[in-house]
Amino acid sequence: MAHVVVRPDGYVISDERGRLDMAFVLASLAGTYWARDRPRAVTERSWANCLCFGLYAPEGRQVGFGRLLTDYALRAHLGDVFIDPSARGIGLSKSLVETILAHPELRTVTHWTLTTADAHALYARYGFKPGEADANWMTLLREVG
Repeated sequence: MAHVVVRPDGYVISDERGRLDMAFVLASLAGTYWARDRPRAVTERSWANCLCFGLYAPEGRQVGFGRLLTDYALRAHLGDVFIDPSARGIGLSKSLVETILAHPELRTVTHWTLTTADAHALYARYGFKPGEADANWMTLLREVG
């Protein structure tokens, strides 16, 4: 069953996969610093394994997106969050993040991660903090080719 949140101004956030405008998402991601060089096939494959959220203007046009890689129990990694420039400045990114964090299927998720180069203030308001490495934290950044 789809999870849908409607803002008082008529903007809608939904995890209904069939409603996503994938052409809009692909075109928007091509203009971002983090996904501009990502092949289309890789982006499309990532959607198949993620919980995706669309954000829609009152007339139905998609104006935002976010995806969550999760096991629905313990861990979630938020990525590809964006708002179309034409719809910025009215709190849509905040509504999108709030909706994702409050999703009923994610109530038991305790470990949330994300990466950002420019939206630290947005995520900090929800409790995200810069990562603190210790002897238990390990990462692998592997070149794909």
